[in-house]
Amino acid sequence: MEESRTHIVIGITGGIAAYKTMHLIRLFKKNGCDVKVVATQHAMEFVTKTTIETLSQNPLCVDLFDHSMPYNVQHIALAEWADAVVVAPATANIIGKFAHGIADDLLSTILLACRKPIFIAPAMNDNMYLEPSVQLNITSLREKGCYIISPNSGFLACGTNGTGRMEEPEEIYKDVMQFLNGPQPLSGKKVMITAGPTYEPIDPVRFVGNRSSGLMGFALAEVAAKMGAEVTLVTGPTHLDTKNEHVHRVNVETAEEMYQQCMSVQEEQDIMIMAAAVADYTPADPAKEKIKKKDDQLQLQLTKTKDILASIGKVKRDNQILVGFALETEHERENALKKLHNKNADMIVLNSLRDKGAGFGTPTNKVLMITKDEQTFESELKSKADIAKDILNVVCKLL
Repeated sequence: MEESRTHIVIGITGGIAAYKTMHLIRLFKKNGCDVKVVATQHAMEFVTKTTIETLSQNPLCVDLFDHSMPYNVQHIALAEWADAVVVAPATANIIGKFAHGIADDLLSTILLACRKPIFIAPAMNDNMYLEPSVQLNITSLREKGCYIISPNSGFLACGTNGTGRMEEPEEIYKDVMQFLNGPQPLSGKKVMITAGPTYEPIDPVRFVGNRSSGLMGFALAEVAAKMGAEVTLVTGPTHLDTKNEHVHRVNVETAEEMYQQCMSVQEEQDIMIMAAAVADYTPADPAKEKIKKKDDQLQLQLTKTKDILASIGKVKRDNQILVGFALETEHERENALKKLHNKNADMIVLNSLRDKGAGFGTPTNKVLMITKDEQTFESELKSKADIAKDILNVVCKLL
């Protein structure tokens, strides 16, 4: 089943700051929202239909009576579709019309018909913004329940310095999403997650590795970011991409590189989740040139890699949460409990290769979560994104 998406209607009016709204559209799209744009005729003097439709991946709406659109009453349909309406930039004109109940174009009719949260980001010359009637209109909109995203002071397009510069797209996006999502369980928390395999070099072209795809770790990173965390994702080689801007990705290749990265940032983390499949052994003396195929046998001497989970367990503070993963093929629960206690973890997530559809390389997983006081939480077979939510919900209980 496709995950439900947040519906955002962005209204663009005729101000030079309209060019910045293109980045705002991109931010909402990048973070999984569905965006439809409504522009006034004057806005189209500053931005183009092609740009807006390319970024939003939806048809641009301009005309109140556009018979090509798939709605009989377009302004009502858009007002009901939206989870929020964001007007950026909002000129003195649209602010005045909305404050006084005037509806003479598509955007102003949507604003009057909408019963969802409405965010207004004013942008205009400082004299216009500070003019008493404009300030009165803004006050009126606040009293109606609109959310005013106040402009900044700075250099304005008219060549003066003053208040009236539209707030930056990143801040507008953050304000809207924080309101829609409400207080998040991991807001203000720093979370480090490891993901994927490690590749231990035999020579410049060959390596010792494993079958991990990184799907579980990447799912954990995305869900943690959606729950409000600032995420550091330390990942071995994988084809996967990160989507959320609050996920800081650090690429590594070997177990030693992953160890160094994790130890360098562990002290500042609130939560550390070790989901990577780190190699237990690495070639002792990797060849500097490609090994030629000449003998019937090739012997490799392997040495043990550093145990990242145990190393962090030795130095972690009482107010830090450490989560390990265990992939077992026999005596699963017994071995997982040993790992949990021996490595000073707060929770262990047990995977079993006995469960069909779980483990490496599959989009689904089934896990048993065991906390340090030996409470257990078992999941059904489900998508790794849903498993990630289950794991992080238990972590929130530990917090």
